[in-house]
Amino acid sequence: MTVVGNHTREPDLRAALAAVEESLVEATRSDVPFISGTARHLARPGGRRLRPLLVLLAARFGDPDAPGVVPAAVVVELTHLATRYHDDVRHEAKPSVAVLIGDFFFARASRLLAGLGPRAVRLQADAFKCLVSGQILETTGPRDGHDPVAHHLRTLAARTGALTAVSGRLGALTSGATEETADALAVYGERLGVARHLAAELRSPVHGAPTLPVLLSGDPAAPATTEARDEVLRQCAAARAALTPLPPGPARTALAELCDAVAEDT
Repeated sequence: MTVVGNHTREPDLRAALAAVEESLVEATRSDVPFISGTARHLARPGGRRLRPLLVLLAARFGDPDAPGVVPAAVVVELTHLATRYHDDVRHEAKPSVAVLIGDFFFARASRLLAGLGPRAVRLQADAFKCLVSGQILETTGPRDGHDPVAHHLRTLAARTGALTAVSGRLGALTSGATEETADALAVYGERLGVARHLAAELRSPVHGAPTLPVLLSGDPAAPATTEARDEVLRQCAAARAALTPLPPGPARTALAELCDAVAEDT
């Protein structure tokens, strides 16, 4: 699924994403050569960089050149990378250097975050709390008598949606956008994050965890169902609806196109 590439046509947005990449290189530098080399390999360009893109697009509803915007984009990407490698270790149930590099990413993200002020720190802390809660919900599974599909969606909203939600909110905060704008972008980010994850589940298992098609059919070999695809589209529609309070313009159009890209991928 192409998420970032189709939405970087404007030179200033490409320049901002390039600044994020440069800052990621700086953030993964260490006096210990092994740490520096491994961290840079794990953070190498080529990923979709959805979360930094959300920060940068959200910042266009305020001042996109504000000094905290690029650091905020780097913070969310470092946090994403850290949780991704921690998650791999958790599912493999074995120690790995990846968990240590994940800790290194968290440390660098925290240092950058401190420069964005106490509110940004609180927002990121709340998002991380949701993320960890989601991981716990996934591990423990639904309680007896509870709908496993509803549990799965709740898990994804916390585990996956929290970081995309805070990406939109931090972009608004660091650019000086309004509270209403920040709220709308947070809802948009959460729904988009869930939709993308569900779209990935339609194609293949994710970390060996139960996927929506499996939960709906009870068959581990079940292909994607119409009902599963409809849920992706429902999440995309909810993300699009969250954009309604935002003023029209290139940023809102790009955010809507991200929803379209996910919907088309189903």
